[in-house]
Parts: sequence; C-alpha cells; structure tokens
Amino acid sequence: MAIELPQQQIERIREHGQETYPNECCGVLLGKEQDGRKVVLEILPLKNARDDSPRNRFLILPEDILHSDREARRRGLEIVGFYHSHPDHPARPSEFDREHAWPWYTYLILAVEKGHPKELTAWLLSDGRSFFPEEMRIAGDGNTKQISSTPSGSSSAATL
Repeated sequence: MAIELPQQQIERIREHGQETYPNECCGVLLGKEQDGRKVVLEILPLKNARDDSPRNRFLILPEDILHSDREARRRGLEIVGFYHSHPDHPARPSEFDREHAWPWYTYLILAVEKGHPKELTAWLLSDGRSFFPEEMRIAGDGNTKQISSTPSGSSSAATL
C-alpha cells in the first residue's frame, strides 16, 4: 500500500512541527482508500496532550480521535493515519511509537532539527507489531510524484 498526499498538506505538517518545536507535534490524516492506496485530502493538527514529556512523546486524547472521526465522516472521509514530529531525532519510529501504534494506519514522522523541519517518512505497523516503510507520493494538478524510498542513512522508509 502507498500513501499519497498533496504538497500543501506536507507543508502544513512541516509548519506544525516547526511551530511546536522543541515539543512533538501530532495530528490526524483524513482521506480515503482508493485503488490500493491511501489518499490524504486533509490533515487535522491536534494539541499534544502529553504533560510529562512532550519533547519526546506525544499523546492524542481519545476524545480528539472521536472528534476527528466524526469530522472525517461529516466530510465523507475516514482517518487513514497519524503524524507526529521527532524534535532533534531521526524520522524513524521509536520503541514508544511501536508500542502505541495500530496496524493499517499510516504513521508520518517528521524530523525537526534545531527548529527546522527536515525529513518526513511514512511507516506502517504490521500485525506482528513491526514497522515497515510505506511508499509515499506527492499528488497535485493531476500528476503524482513518487518519493524515494531510501531516507538518509537507511533503506527502510519513504522520505521527503
């Protein structure tokens, strides 16, 4: 499966990561599953509800997920994934990410270095509780651009 999103939504994620630095940002990806891929049409930036360690953890409250799901349904969409940032750390899933992730959903991770958004990667959690890379594509003006699936220093994720 691949995930496809417009450049505008990528920029919104990058801005959210920059705004919340040095804390992690988080949000929901809204879209549809079409022809074997997830198509992101909107994002919902959310407040990181983590009080004890927001610099290296994020928390989306259950009521925020319920609100996001209702909003998605109202728009004829569904939740297809989540995003969050890793301030001053690589855009790779942490053990904490793995322990709290759900299968099927896409997890976009944005590296933010010294306040500047850098690498964005896409991941899926297998039923066996391991993350694996998900192909990421930029959609726009009827054209789709496939992104390299080899991030810096790794061969295990799609990257922007």
